[in-house]
Amino acid sequence: MRRSDYFRHLVQRAIDELPPDIQAQLRNVEVVVEEQPTLRQLRSAGLRPPATLLGLYEGIPLTERTSSYGMVLPDKITIFRKPIERHATTPDEVVDLVQTTVVHEFAHHFGITDAQLEAWGWA
Repeated sequence: MRRSDYFRHLVQRAIDELPPDIQAQLRNVEVVVEEQPTLRQLRSAGLRPPATLLGLYEGIPLTERTSSYGMVLPDKITIFRKPIERHATTPDEVVDLVQTTVVHEFAHHFGITDAQLEAWGWA
């Protein structure tokens, strides 16, 4: 299995391991794997190179959706392979970091902020 395919498998496994009640609430959200963030994605997160991202949520959190929400493109969660692999020092750390990153980005989909995630140890 190619490295990129294995990484996608890890991301899918992390999604599949989310609790069923969380999975049932995933509405209009797409998860993609990219090699690394673009300059635009870094800027949207308030970062500049050489800083990088492990994951990025782009969309309207469930907590901000109103009754007029509809006919919009899906929210997008991007998981970045190369930054995660560079950050981890062992294959087990890659698995753990993928899991943490997936949970972190889905938390944003549910309206949880970085400050809240940091307080809970998920930042």
